[in-house]
Amino acid sequence: MVGTIVLLALIGLIAATFGSIVGLGGGIIIVPGLILLGPYLLGESVTAQTAVGTSLAVLIFTALSSTLTYMKAKRVDFKSGLIFVITSGPASMLGAEMTSYFQGSSFQLVFGFFMLAMAILMIVRERLKPLNIKWQTMRSFTDASGTQHEYGYSLIPMLLIGFAVGFVSGLFGIGGGSLFVPLMVLLFRYPAHIASATSMFVIFLSSILGTTVHAWNGSVDWLLVSILAPSAWIGGWLGAAIASRMTGKGLLLLLRLTLLVLAIRMIISGFI
Repeated sequence: MVGTIVLLALIGLIAATFGSIVGLGGGIIIVPGLILLGPYLLGESVTAQTAVGTSLAVLIFTALSSTLTYMKAKRVDFKSGLIFVITSGPASMLGAEMTSYFQGSSFQLVFGFFMLAMAILMIVRERLKPLNIKWQTMRSFTDASGTQHEYGYSLIPMLLIGFAVGFVSGLFGIGGGSLFVPLMVLLFRYPAHIASATSMFVIFLSSILGTTVHAWNGSVDWLLVSILAPSAWIGGWLGAAIASRMTGKGLLLLLRLTLLVLAIRMIISGFI
């Protein structure tokens, strides 16, 4: 029993640390971890709905811990973040409700291919340059170091992106940062560290709403949440602290490889 608790806590710590560094949220590791390792760690299978609901509940703690740490470094753009939340919050609830339509192997296949796409996106995004678009609203943001950053956005694209991110967050329990951060950087020219920090703030608020739906449907394992949440809180703080001090290229490489391995494993399990 002690060994199981330690391993689950370790999963929460690793997922939250990686997720906080790049703004993913960590669920992209927790969900497949619970589904694939559940029979070995818990002695029984964890359904897709329970894995997603539990992951999203844990994500609240990860995102809050990260956001508080990023706030101290003045990296969170609350003004634009709240605009994203307008649609990401309700969409997260919609996605949470849609999770029940995916059962067993179908969920593993869809989730596996989604993870594969995210891994590829993380690999190619460094080779892509931000689009030079003159947006309707231009923002000037000064971080804790006194560096001033210029970027822009338009309301309708922001709301559409917020909806997509929120829906994916509620459906897969992953936070949606895997879509959010690249779009913020490439489309609106957000600095990467501002995008990651703001992403965690949006994920925090939308995760609360998505979790309420999963809890209402009975798909949150609160015992697992109580084991994963403390280490996820530490991981959220640790990831944000690491991101403030380094580029994280080595960790990003490890994360990409991890996503590829987990994606292939989930796809194979879905077909079997």
